[in-house]
Amino acid sequence: MADLQAIAENVINGQAPAVSEAVQKAIDENIPVQDILHEGLIAGMNVVGVRFKNNEFYIPEVLIAARAMKAGLELIRPKLLEAKIKSSGKVCIGTVKGDLHDIGKNLVGMMLEGAGFEVVDLGVDVAPETFVASVREQGIQIVCMSALLTTTMASLQTTVEAIKAAGLTDNVRVMIGGAPITQEYADKIGAHGYVADAATEKARELIAEMAI
Repeated sequence: MADLQAIAENVINGQAPAVSEAVQKAIDENIPVQDILHEGLIAGMNVVGVRFKNNEFYIPEVLIAARAMKAGLELIRPKLLEAKIKSSGKVCIGTVKGDLHDIGKNLVGMMLEGAGFEVVDLGVDVAPETFVASVREQGIQIVCMSALLTTTMASLQTTVEAIKAAGLTDNVRVMIGGAPITQEYADKIGAHGYVADAATEKARELIAEMAI
């Protein structure tokens, strides 16, 4: 019998081959795909997120765990599409124009995907109009932007203003993060959320707000 707890434990421990093996076994035994996702992969990443927030895990451990989760997710992705499993929400993520750093972006993207969000990774050096186009064309609900340099912080504000100018603010929320970013700066530029570590919790809050 497939062990969903073992999937979660192997995600936490960053054991990608073991995750793949256990997920494939669960698929072969016709375990419902939503159970594999929620009780195995997401359950594991939830623990990783809590440990990261509590400074028990650091970025390398989280990245390794996220890659292990992704190995399992790739196996069940076709079945998720077949079953039309509802995602937690749709997010685009990118490092703003002028900034080429991507470790933080990749980390947040993996955490969000591990929490059941559909994530569109726009990469680095992303222009405001690219974020706007993603919202319009892909049904994005949350725009996640990062800036690691003080010199590129202004691009966050420019992008928020571009989203407002496009008339999209009723249907989308903006989360920002990065080493020089603060809650005060997020408030100043009109972003809906600032995240340092609990990105998935904030994303869920923003999706819930939109549903009201």
